[in-house]
Amino acid sequence: MSLFSHLRPGNKRAFPVASEGLPLIVSSAFVTVYLAALGLSMVALFFGAVTCFIVFFFRDPDRVIPTEDGAVVSPADGKVVEVRVVSESDVAREKMLKVSVFMSVFNVHVNRIPTDGTVVDISYYPGRFFSANLDKASKDNERNAVSLDIENGRRLVVVQVAGLIARRIVCRIHKGDHLRRGQRFGIICFGSRLDVYLPSDTKPAVSVGDKVLAGTSILGHLT
Repeated sequence: MSLFSHLRPGNKRAFPVASEGLPLIVSSAFVTVYLAALGLSMVALFFGAVTCFIVFFFRDPDRVIPTEDGAVVSPADGKVVEVRVVSESDVAREKMLKVSVFMSVFNVHVNRIPTDGTVVDISYYPGRFFSANLDKASKDNERNAVSLDIENGRRLVVVQVAGLIARRIVCRIHKGDHLRRGQRFGIICFGSRLDVYLPSDTKPAVSVGDKVLAGTSILGHLT
């Protein structure tokens, strides 16, 4: 058996940039070329740098997805800032294991589904824009909660949380969609947070401070 038999490749694309960034990239590149044609080299150089940053921010690299039974992968790149059991919240009405990942402006911001499941609810909550690395961001900030029915009729909730700078949450999926572990489902622009609520008996595989990659790093194992 291959050492990597528990992994599967993600969907490969010719241009690894999130679709939400393409209009900005094209517009910025056009301005850069136009200014260069006018001989405004310094201004063109500035807009060229802006174009490069936009491409960097909206990058969407392919990932190798674990295929282990019961594995729950991170929905985001970033740093784990919270791992604890919560009794209830506005998105989870039962005792669940909560794992939170903070994304800085330098992380890939495309979000991925933690495990196979069917979307049973998508709820938007208006709110504030506190720094996403603060615990209160989970309940006070603008957020979008996606509830999934997973194996054995259990529930998993993944919450896209806006941050101090991040003020645009994009969710590309709909109620009734059947999704696979590691599948792309949205993006949050310019630094933010993802909260994952798992069945309380999930065995955590990460600790606070760990660095994780969306679709690849395992947050825990369902039992």
